[in-house]
Amino acid sequence: MPMNPEQAVWFADAFARLVGHVGAALIGKSDIVALVLQAMLAEGHVLLEDAPGTGKTSLAKALAATVQGTSSRIQFTPDLLPSDITGVTIYDQRTQEFEFHRGPVFASIVLADEINRASPKTQSALLEVMEEGRITIDGVAHAVGRPFLVLATQNPIETAGTYRLPEAQLDRFLVKTSIGYPDLDATETILAATGTRVSQPALSAMITTDAVSDMTELAATVHIDSAVLRYIAMLAEATRDHDSVRLGVSVRGAIAMVRIARVRAASLGRHYVLPDDIKALLGPVWEHRIVLDPEAEYSGMTAAAVLARVIATVDAPLHRSDPQ
Repeated sequence: MPMNPEQAVWFADAFARLVGHVGAALIGKSDIVALVLQAMLAEGHVLLEDAPGTGKTSLAKALAATVQGTSSRIQFTPDLLPSDITGVTIYDQRTQEFEFHRGPVFASIVLADEINRASPKTQSALLEVMEEGRITIDGVAHAVGRPFLVLATQNPIETAGTYRLPEAQLDRFLVKTSIGYPDLDATETILAATGTRVSQPALSAMITTDAVSDMTELAATVHIDSAVLRYIAMLAEATRDHDSVRLGVSVRGAIAMVRIARVRAASLGRHYVLPDDIKALLGPVWEHRIVLDPEAEYSGMTAAAVLARVIATVDAPLHRSDPQ
């Protein structure tokens, strides 16, 4: 049953309170908090490309505390093994049976710190769980539960000893964004509140994981007109046809746009998606999915410039059908 206007108002109010609650741990970055929450409610994952000390770990912990979930942190290093992430099966001599010991990926919020420092083999261990929400060990599937959000980070400054994320893995991230440094006023507020680690107050749980699942299912019922769906398809096709692009937006990328656009519309109190939702999300959702031609990249072309060109050439629909 499609979302109605009353449900949209309730969703927007609940979402705003969640953003404010998490935002207490990340002062001056409410737009980033909203984007990450939208990705979580769309059952997607987030890649943060940021310098150290910008609040990535604080964001992950605040999210986990807010949704009454669990959080884990995985420090990716070149010697990290896939089993260090997913878990391992160990033989128990007392019961004479093999017992599965869960890895740190079994948490509501998983912070994969400096993911590009691990080998491609270890990075690929995340692919199944990011796509399907489960891990298969020795032929047995183990679900990670809901909500489940992988918040991965990579440092764009230090590239020595790192492995570039393969396109197949980048495509699994619904959103790629950057927290960035706070502005002057926010920095002053942060410094004024600085104390010891012991004195820092912990955020209390604001919503249960079951309620998050309910919000996820409700957002999936937001109306999206066929004209908007065609607009998304045309934009994706335009990225593939661009002269400077070697690999454009995949069908998975188009589906990801539909999912998060519904959540964004609901978070703004609407029970229907507008073309403006697509335009606002185009960079975070699609920019990392575009692979440029090497010559075009060498000449200064960027994925952001490609998307700007696509927006300018593909006309947005002017009318929509009645969402009722």
